[in-house]
Amino acid sequence: MTEQNRFLSPVSPKAVRVEQDGPVLHVRLDPEGQDPTLSVAVLDDLIAVLNDLHERPDIRILVLSSMGEDFCLGADRAEFQAAMDQDPGGAALRRIADKAHRLCQALESTHAVTIARLHGKVVGAGLALASYCDLRAGADTCRFRMPEVGLGLPPAWGGAMGRLISEGGAARIRELMLTCDTFDAATAHRISLLHKVTPADALDRAVTAWTRPLARRSPEALVMTKRMLAGYSRADRTADITLLDSHLLAAQVVRAR
Repeated sequence: MTEQNRFLSPVSPKAVRVEQDGPVLHVRLDPEGQDPTLSVAVLDDLIAVLNDLHERPDIRILVLSSMGEDFCLGADRAEFQAAMDQDPGGAALRRIADKAHRLCQALESTHAVTIARLHGKVVGAGLALASYCDLRAGADTCRFRMPEVGLGLPPAWGGAMGRLISEGGAARIRELMLTCDTFDAATAHRISLLHKVTPADALDRAVTAWTRPLARRSPEALVMTKRMLAGYSRADRTADITLLDSHLLAAQVVRAR
């Protein structure tokens, strides 16, 4: 890889792969193709990358994808258990959940236009993370699920319930959260959790169809429009209790032990 398309920054992520192609930053989960979950290491790396973008106005588009067979299978529940073993009172688990909240807020507020490139299974926290991207393209073979209620947990990762309701509509999100049903890419597209559905071998072309024109747009107009859209979207969430999500999650896990 030439120096031109490397991500030149103080950030040296290990749990994600980061590559720059002109104004486009590609951030890829599961670089080893073995652990498609949002572990603390992944959260830390993603937060660091997004924080670094404050000093990188040349990065105008961020594409979030995965190198494994699935985009993401959700939060790392083994780490949840380890956190509870370390601190049965739930403080360690709250710290993990607070990181998820900071990540989602950073993804929503970054100046870069964010694109989720989805394939395989997109489960729980993986869907929550993708929902915070501005644009979402998925392979027609994608399968989605919000399994938290079935696991005895509140859907409290990253403060995403409000975002999912805003993007997909309260009635359908309510049904999918309560039933924990698996749904396909066509359903995700119908309720606006996906903007584009394409065969898997055409997914990169679909993403490029967005990135090329976006790279030609006025940076100031893009940033202003993105922040206006985020502001209006947040206005629909006037009763925003996302800061309580880590406490809700930890309290439920403590009671279940």
